[in-house]
Amino acid sequence: MNGKLIVIAIGGNSLIEDPKKVTVDAQYRAAEKTAHHIADIIESGNRVVIVHGNGPQVGYILLRSEYARKILHAVPLDSCVADTQGAIGYQLQKALDNEFIKRGLKNRALTVVTQVEVSADDPSFVNPTKPIGSFMTAEDAAEHSASFGWVVKEDAGRGWRRVVPSPKPLSIVELDTIKFLAENGATVIAAGGGGIPVVRDNEGAFWGKEAVIDKDLAAAILAKALDADAFIISTAVEKVCLDYNKPTQRAIDEMTVAEARKYSEEGQFAPGSMLPKIQAIVDYVDSTGKLGMITDPEHISDAMKGLNGTRIVR
Repeated sequence: MNGKLIVIAIGGNSLIEDPKKVTVDAQYRAAEKTAHHIADIIESGNRVVIVHGNGPQVGYILLRSEYARKILHAVPLDSCVADTQGAIGYQLQKALDNEFIKRGLKNRALTVVTQVEVSADDPSFVNPTKPIGSFMTAEDAAEHSASFGWVVKEDAGRGWRRVVPSPKPLSIVELDTIKFLAENGATVIAAGGGGIPVVRDNEGAFWGKEAVIDKDLAAAILAKALDADAFIISTAVEKVCLDYNKPTQRAIDEMTVAEARKYSEEGQFAPGSMLPKIQAIVDYVDSTGKLGMITDPEHISDAMKGLNGTRIVR
């Protein structure tokens, strides 16, 4: 795969190794480890575009806003996504550049604050289901619903949470810029958190929406638009498993698009966890005929060599 363009999607949780240690410095130390594994691929002569998650980090911003609501304005959700694109992009940029310096590479990392177009008619705007932020009591949930117009739902007996739309990504607004940078040797960090959700009005202008986009689905859209040679989703497990967390659990080395769809229909992959990753990889592989992979950060380089991870093929 040397000399190829690879899109790698990493989770926002990959920057949090210990839920009890979530300081900015702790997140940067985790970013260093991820950067080290990605640099192995780049040192082999490949170009890389990175898409990162931001779920925990958006949650922190919302919590700060919650504590400060009596003295400061609330931060709109699209601005939260933009904020985390800049902050996480900075962490990854710094970690990657320091790794390049250590290896004597001339590569540079760049972050593109990225908007992703969605449809104003997406059904999720009528029926929001994506939980974000911290858990609340029923009383607090009712107050927030009345005061801020939040849609709140009870979450599996654990408490109440705000739910927001999660519309389907349609296109990457800054695609030409990302493509230009990648073609000229930059390691590009783009579409962080799935991108800032925007809709286009009748005059062609873009407007932000209070929503979040699944970062794996956005990464698949980006990988297809860039005509990437491979698409890797980095997550918490080395390989995709059937019967996950059961005595019959078994890892999958390779599966076809048809098999992935069959397993999805059988309920093998959890919604909000592995399922959207499988759906994103299937979308990319089925559309392009190229290679999709799912693995954890430390096995990214081995996955590229066919030595680890789960490979999805057409």
